[in-house]
Amino acid sequence: MAAREIDPRAPEPPYRQIAADLAAEIARGELTPGRPLPSEKELTERYGVARNTARSALAVLRERGLIYTVTGRGSYVADREAAGEEEHQGDT
Repeated sequence: MAAREIDPRAPEPPYRQIAADLAAEIARGELTPGRPLPSEKELTERYGVARNTARSALAVLRERGLIYTVTGRGSYVADREAAGEEEHQGDT
């Protein structure tokens, strides 16, 4: 899991750059469903950003349904196929 360099001068804010990097890792299968993401502290060290920036990046991934967070435990990669099946079961 090599971190992409964050460009603070880019038009895209750092938290969105981090979210895009983590989303790409999920898409490539480097972060798999049910497995934990790096902690906020690990993300701050990995990307050289403030904790609020790391937290905002995780919020973007949560909003997109890519991850879920368990209070006091951390954030985990969501099982998108299972989530999709649950949504379709209500359609019948």
